[in-house]
Amino acid sequence: MKLVKAVTSTLFIGALTLGAIHPVLADEAAAKKHLALQMYTLRNVGTLEQQFAVAQTSGFSAVELVGTQGVSADEMKTLLEKYQLKVTSDHVQLADLRSNAAEIIAFNKAVGNKVLVVPYLQIPDRPDSAAGWKKLAHELDALGSQVRKQGMVLAYHNHDFEMKKYGGKTALEILFDNSTPANLQIELDVAWISRGGQDPVRLLKKYQGRIYAIHAKDNAGIGIRNDEMNFAPAGEGLLAWNEVLPAAVKADTRWFIVEHDLPKDPQSIIRQANQYLVGALSPLEK
Repeated sequence: MKLVKAVTSTLFIGALTLGAIHPVLADEAAAKKHLALQMYTLRNVGTLEQQFAVAQTSGFSAVELVGTQGVSADEMKTLLEKYQLKVTSDHVQLADLRSNAAEIIAFNKAVGNKVLVVPYLQIPDRPDSAAGWKKLAHELDALGSQVRKQGMVLAYHNHDFEMKKYGGKTALEILFDNSTPANLQIELDVAWISRGGQDPVRLLKKYQGRIYAIHAKDNAGIGIRNDEMNFAPAGEGLLAWNEVLPAAVKADTRWFIVEHDLPKDPQSIIRQANQYLVGALSPLEK
């Protein structure tokens, strides 16, 4: 049987039940159930309703939100139901979590989401030493503990600056090695990892069982797609997906989230990525 296990960390499951945890990818329809779209990709595509319509017609049944997307919880629920979309997770700025965690949690519970992701560190929040990254790790661990008591899970999403090394270890590793899986899960952006000079496969292997999701996008070559921040849909660029995807499956990754930071043709980009990932994931065995 062809299996892709979901997050199976004992600590994580003990903290929160996320539903079915042993999804089977025996065919393309099953593979599609583990793909989601990061809504930042469609931020310039009309209204939120128009964006959800594009997500649905492009083959997605799940989305990752950016905050409240500018609507109330009731409006969000209505649109999600209309377009038959579920929420995998929500990108929430660290400053907002520090100051307004209760309201953030209430909104996400109301729309059926249980995973909050710190998506990016503003420059003043970025440590510049190993000690600074350890301090941040402890803060996120504490925030994750608070979130977990409310039935939620906290995760962290990387860019390239976390690939800087301090004493032979990347900032990202310092962050995760000084926090606990129960309090801080991982959303690996494999394109940014590669841009930072690190191997996403190595990190997928190292943190097996702790990876909630990967952001599935690709890097274009030098001089290619310059007007799209040199990003490409998964399978169209430089990343070795024949190594990344099997490693992600073996790492018990639950969600494969399509994203593009600056797409010229968002619908074409996300359709390409969806089709590629469905075809590439379907045959994989754990």
